Amino acid sequence: MPKDGGIGSSTKRREDVRFLSGTGRYTDDINLHGQLYAHFVRSDVAHGKINGINADAAMAMPGVVRVFTAKDFEGVGGVPCGWQITSIDGSPMQEPKHPVLAEGKVRHVGDPIAVVVAESLGQARDAADALEIDIEMLPAVMDMKEAIKDGAPKVHDDLSSNLCYDWGFVEDNKDAVAKAIADADHVTTLELVNNRLVANPMEPRVAVGDYDMANDEHTLYTTSQNPHVIRLLMGAFVLGIPEHKLRVVAPDVGGGFGAKIFHYAEEAFCTFAAKQLRRPVKWTSSRSEAFMSDAHGRDHVTKIELAMDKDNNFTAIRTETYANMGAYLSTFAPSVPTWLHGTLMAGNYKTPLIYVNVKAVFTNTVPVDAYRGAGRPEATFQLERVIDKAARERGVSPIELRRQNFITEFPYATPVAVEYDTGDYHATMDRVLEMADHAGFEARAEQSKKNGKLRGFGIAHYIEACGIAPSNLVGQLGARAGLYESATVRVNATGSISVMTGSHSHGQGHETSFAQVVSEMIGIDATQVDIVHGDTSKTPMGMGTYGSRSIAVGGSAMVRATEKIIAKAKKIAAHLMEASEGDIELKDGQFTVAGTDKSVAWGDVTLAAYVPHNYPLEDIEPGLEETAFYDPANFTYPSGGYACEVEVDPDTGKVDVLSFSAADDFGNVINPMIVEGQVHGGVAQGFGQAMMENCAYDADGQLISASYMDYAMPRATDLPMFKVDHSCQTPCTHNPLGVKGCGEAGAIGSPPAFVNAVIDALHRGGHKVEHINMPLTPDRVWTAIQNS
Repeated sequence: MPKDGGIGSSTKRREDVRFLSGTGRYTDDINLHGQLYAHFVRSDVAHGKINGINADAAMAMPGVVRVFTAKDFEGVGGVPCGWQITSIDGSPMQEPKHPVLAEGKVRHVGDPIAVVVAESLGQARDAADALEIDIEMLPAVMDMKEAIKDGAPKVHDDLSSNLCYDWGFVEDNKDAVAKAIADADHVTTLELVNNRLVANPMEPRVAVGDYDMANDEHTLYTTSQNPHVIRLLMGAFVLGIPEHKLRVVAPDVGGGFGAKIFHYAEEAFCTFAAKQLRRPVKWTSSRSEAFMSDAHGRDHVTKIELAMDKDNNFTAIRTETYANMGAYLSTFAPSVPTWLHGTLMAGNYKTPLIYVNVKAVFTNTVPVDAYRGAGRPEATFQLERVIDKAARERGVSPIELRRQNFITEFPYATPVAVEYDTGDYHATMDRVLEMADHAGFEARAEQSKKNGKLRGFGIAHYIEACGIAPSNLVGQLGARAGLYESATVRVNATGSISVMTGSHSHGQGHETSFAQVVSEMIGIDATQVDIVHGDTSKTPMGMGTYGSRSIAVGGSAMVRATEKIIAKAKKIAAHLMEASEGDIELKDGQFTVAGTDKSVAWGDVTLAAYVPHNYPLEDIEPGLEETAFYDPANFTYPSGGYACEVEVDPDTGKVDVLSFSAADDFGNVINPMIVEGQVHGGVAQGFGQAMMENCAYDADGQLISASYMDYAMPRATDLPMFKVDHSCQTPCTHNPLGVKGCGEAGAIGSPPAFVNAVIDALHRGGHKVEHINMPLTPDRVWTAIQNS
């Protein structure tokens, strides 16, 4: 059993004390002396030419300080993209400028045109209504396939077309895959949509810019998952501010889900305007504004083909995907449908040949970027849906078809350029079927039938790649930043510890779980360990939190820094006890000399580090502080099996989720309670995508799901209590903690499980429905039943 507070203990989250008591400090809680308020005036058309902006009436209104337009940003860089993709023909992707404020044209509903800055937010809003903006409407392009046809309206006039890139992977496999499909005993084909989503974190985005004229120093307070990256991108590429003159602070952040990874124009504006006006400038997004300014997720249209031999062994997979980039390239957008998607198309299965083609397309919509899972949910949904369809076409069990094709020997090099180090997919399948009581399903289905309902059972397996790395590899793949992590461990004279980490927490429980790791290594109470994050002036350079990288990469950096601390502390302890350094052991906060009863407490050694009266300064420097940078050797590969049971009302199409079971392999688990909560949240978001959520535009580019009146978010009453298990543990072999990521798993594995369950229910009722695109609303399910 783990000791209380150490690794493996379900310690309650310490940060919840301030969150639940209302004493957290979020960005909107920050109000600076002399602060002004910014209100963004956004386009209400999807595509149009800006003929003129008249701000005279607005400037004359009470409290108005200034109205900014694109002309104020002449000489200022555009919002940069952080990933370069190369097309099949070797050409670089088309990369248009993304201005802070629209220059000459607007390209999506919500594109910022002007900003009114006033003494109060109400005054700014009132003045915004007085702006006279002349926009000549242009034809909008919404459909991705239509957008890349000759003669389609161009989103960016200076580009050759709306095709951002045409990516093929692995190109050397293309002909072999085509031959394997042509020669296959059976090929299952499925066309499907990964629907566009809005992230909807609890806290909308906020930016507060401040400028210290005396020292020429800028400070940005922002709702961000990676403040160091914002500092780098905004300082170096947009505003030209040296890093030592720019501080970025991300205090408590109420959820991110990917949408707060990216550098946004509002952050650059508030920082820029604060210097221009010599006063702090604050912007807080409204919820409706977030729908048309936060990066959206998913939005892929895919055709997938699965080839099998006569014995139902998988022989080849081929996919063709159209991926929506929106009107501009968001920070990491190009990587999502390519390297975060194509490299996961092997899934849990030993398919020898795979080819993935992705066409990324510009449209007159909000930019699309990473949303919880980022590419891996899209890949998993394609694969797990086509396997279920193949099983039905071949007349075999979808469970047994998966088992037959599972990878069983590790390490395993996939045909899409990644190598899984560990896993046991049969174990997670066994466990999830037990949890879901699969053996009793037929009896339950019969009871549902008597009640006039259709009961279905859906299964899905997933694998994901977390902790994207190493830096030298991702650099070759187009990343314009390293993907390491850093940590500084500072031991105080009395033995307490401050850990400064580049990983940022926005709901993951870092302040608890990170402290558990350091506490375990040294053997002191976790309350003695303080985790510091979210402020570039206090923490070493870091790459932030996304892609389930925090514990695997950030935690490993902390381990390496703590190992350095322990090594130095052992030198001091050896001197204090007049022993050989090699004989010193540390356990439960006590240094001992092996084979003797000599010992010295952790606190005595740390005090000696800062009061070095009695050790040789020529051998040991005073102080006890160490920094480490950790660059992983490989991704980590969490995996799992998910099972869902639903009941469908054939008269209305309404779907009720009766049970959901998740058996995950996360390697070693630091805090089981936090991990369970992460899975719960991910599955709830996966349910949202599968059954309710859909970001929709009309043909003119108007966002018709721009509020909670039109965009359906899941509620607690929509879901049963999930059964979650992570006892099937195959530790990662290449990080010091043996951990794998957990934060995105639920959102990756659950959508196909939900959909597979509904399709199974319909088939059991005699309705030969092969696929329904997400979300499976009652209308869509009822229509599919009527058309079957």
